[in-house]
Amino acid sequence: MSQAIANSTNIRFTFSGHESFHCRQMWLKKGYDFVRKGKSFNDPEAVVELGVGKNMVTSIKFWLKSFNIIDSNDEITHLGHFIFESDGFDPYLEDDQSLWLLHYSLIKNKFSSIYSLIFNEFRKEKIRFSKENFQAYATRRLENSNLKTIGDDFDVFKKTYLNKSEDIKLTEDSFLGLLSDLQLVKLFEKGTYYIDNIDRPSLSSKVFLYSILDNENYGYSISLHALENDENSPGVVFALSRQSLLDNVEKLTEEFSWITFSDQAGVKELQFKNKPQDLFSIFN
Repeated sequence: MSQAIANSTNIRFTFSGHESFHCRQMWLKKGYDFVRKGKSFNDPEAVVELGVGKNMVTSIKFWLKSFNIIDSNDEITHLGHFIFESDGFDPYLEDDQSLWLLHYSLIKNKFSSIYSLIFNEFRKEKIRFSKENFQAYATRRLENSNLKTIGDDFDVFKKTYLNKSEDIKLTEDSFLGLLSDLQLVKLFEKGTYYIDNIDRPSLSSKVFLYSILDNENYGYSISLHALENDENSPGVVFALSRQSLLDNVEKLTEEFSWITFSDQAGVKELQFKNKPQDLFSIFN
């Protein structure tokens, strides 16, 4: 069961709900196909249909919502169909572009709040951090926070992103997480982690562009500062260095005739002549 916590500014944060399982490689595809068939996660047959235990059924539903594959009414989203339809973009998640899309969606969607909190806020305060550091931060940031619940979420966050096993007990539950190939979260030393702003060669310019077009706070002119620092901005979500951000902006101007970059009187801006109605059309 998830736990919602409201702070003094009435922002609601949601923790737990994953049953302590991080998302496995095929869970989103399995869950998508299950919902596509009109099945319900409350059906006793869901255990047989999905081939997992009862708690894992709950976890699969949680991750489908966290990654915005299904909405609050358990209806498949545009993103879900785009990636996981049988003739979709990448139904078996064999392309890093899909993983970057899912990473972006996980943070922006905020169904599981820890991912937005860590990438948008916490890592700006703490370059190297531990589970205890995040629990202390969450206690300051939230009211009525449950340290154990926050700690459980951090353990799942760690398993979702870490691509090394030194810090994870070698059990059946220790398979690498869905987003480990992105190499966003690194182990500094046992119990301490970091997320560097660096170049991300596996991040495509199209996913970079999607994250900009999908941001409701961005208009037709966006400053480089906003692209680098705003909530859910590509610089923040993808942990990009300034040079990598500039390189990606340059690629956009080369690939799309309706995008330009202006640098006048020291004001650097990405500018759109128009924007596509269907954001996913940029992947064609």
